[in-house]
Amino acid sequence: MTVAAELAIKFATALGIGLLIGAERERHKGDDDARSPAGIRTFAVASLLGTVSLELGNELLLAVVLLAVAALTVIGYLRTGDHDPGLTTEAALLLTVLLGALATRQPALASAVAVTVAIVLAARDPIHRFVRSVLSEQEVADALIFAAATLVIFPLVPDRYIGPFAAINPRIIWKIVILMMSISGAGYIAVRLLGTRFGLPLAGLASGFVSSAATISAMGSRAKDEPSLCRPAAAGAALSTVATFVLMAILLAATSRSTLMALAIPLAAGGVIALAYGFLLTLRSVRQDENNKSDRGHAFSLKSAIGFAAMIGGVQFAAAALNAWLGKAGVLIASAIAGFADTHSTSVSVASLVAANKLAAAEAILPILIAVSTNTVTKMAFAITSGTRTFALQVVPGLLLVIVAAWLGAARYLWP
Repeated sequence: MTVAAELAIKFATALGIGLLIGAERERHKGDDDARSPAGIRTFAVASLLGTVSLELGNELLLAVVLLAVAALTVIGYLRTGDHDPGLTTEAALLLTVLLGALATRQPALASAVAVTVAIVLAARDPIHRFVRSVLSEQEVADALIFAAATLVIFPLVPDRYIGPFAAINPRIIWKIVILMMSISGAGYIAVRLLGTRFGLPLAGLASGFVSSAATISAMGSRAKDEPSLCRPAAAGAALSTVATFVLMAILLAATSRSTLMALAIPLAAGGVIALAYGFLLTLRSVRQDENNKSDRGHAFSLKSAIGFAAMIGGVQFAAAALNAWLGKAGVLIASAIAGFADTHSTSVSVASLVAANKLAAAEAILPILIAVSTNTVTKMAFAITSGTRTFALQVVPGLLLVIVAAWLGAARYLWP
């Protein structure tokens, strides 16, 4: 591509950016004497100013041009500020100059940003209505807490194992806190969009692919905070177990096909029972009279999220301590201990031994089922401690049926 062609592309991109943003601003310019001084032509020229200043000079010339546009913007604002005190158009005009300059070096990025800006400007009314009418003050506060947890605290948390037995990684623990907040928040959003009868079961099924135990804890907390949501929350908790078996099958298929074939019947049996039980609870939830709408409350409980992460940390510490004291006492003990915290990582570890020909596929059935069983104990503990008695009475029997079905599916292999 010749230099002239490259230059033409840069100027065409800058012109397109100015016309795009300017077209949107032109629609809100007004028609009377108090109309905004910046319209489609002004934005197009401003974008080209940014391109020309950087092509003919350097960053210093661009800064001078930007200051000149800013001064003109201030003069225009002083003339119309009494009628339109907003600064959106003025800020967009300055950004357009910078985007025109950016088009000389990264045209694709400049175009993408311009399209995003135009969308945000065009969606003024829906955004204002959403923030002012749809969101409550508590929801905004929860969003800020979540943003602080993920964008401020998380990068500062050390990513190394500390403490006795080097068992605890603070970053992993804080990831669990964020995970809990995300799952609870997803359930809250689903309830707002779909209603209590459908929102929580769907949120539970989807969140189960991240962590079924965390989902059960989050659903229990919601049932405790709002007893009217006990049935749909229990349905979501039950359906999260379906994801446990589906995800395990996917991980085993990627690690060792022979291990997956050996566990096909136990996984299928447990998954089918989990799906059937969750479906029955969902039907009960759908038939429930929804006269009592869920009040707008907290999207998540930070206290519950931290408590859940602390329990996981305790399990990890106990597993590390037992391994240090007992040594390598075999795959079964290791699987049982690790299963309390996570069943998928344990299953992949065992399947890796099979893939490395250090363990027969049939010998992998018992340790993996033991890990699933101990993880089920963890789920039952969370169902009992996080939710109400009614919630636990609905969730725990389903978990017991699922694990029994998985063991019965493996009976012919374990006890021929």
